[in-house]
Amino acid sequence: MTFNKKIAAIAVVVAAAAPAMAFADSANTINFQGEVTTQTCTVTINGNAASPTVLLPTVSTSALATAGSNAGTTNFTVGVTGCTSQASATPIKTVFVGNQVDNNGNLGNTGTAGGVALQLLDPTAPSTPFSLLGATGYAAPGLSLAAGATSATHNFAVRYYSAAGSATAGSVLGSVQYALSYQ
Repeated sequence: MTFNKKIAAIAVVVAAAAPAMAFADSANTINFQGEVTTQTCTVTINGNAASPTVLLPTVSTSALATAGSNAGTTNFTVGVTGCTSQASATPIKTVFVGNQVDNNGNLGNTGTAGGVALQLLDPTAPSTPFSLLGATGYAAPGLSLAAGATSATHNFAVRYYSAAGSATAGSVLGSVQYALSYQ
């Protein structure tokens, strides 16, 4: 999927989240965001170009029993191929916009487990998960296309997180939209 299709998907998600009939204030405004660039690439997540799924390990409720606990950190790779070779390195930000974001900026669980959310992070900085609060999400650095290269990869991670502790058993489901911003 190309960059333009991903930005369109984010715009649809943002538009769908807007109140349907809000006339009293400017909340009935739909904002669109895009980018025109000399660089476009084909994007994959763990090698999948369409509908990628990242499977986390099964963890015990005891691993998420205390407030602020996390478990099951799982790496996933954002890759770009088919890029236009440039004379200098091209930094690429991966923009994540969460669905069902909780008040802490984490992906809320839409599954059946209680007291569990999902955190996105850079595995090299696990003490600082990404905050997905706000309509623009989080623009994560890390991916970079080297001078003369036409492909690159960068690892991100997702993990279970329990803000209050006392997680209960069940399924954990969450989703995030993503797009690339070529710098």
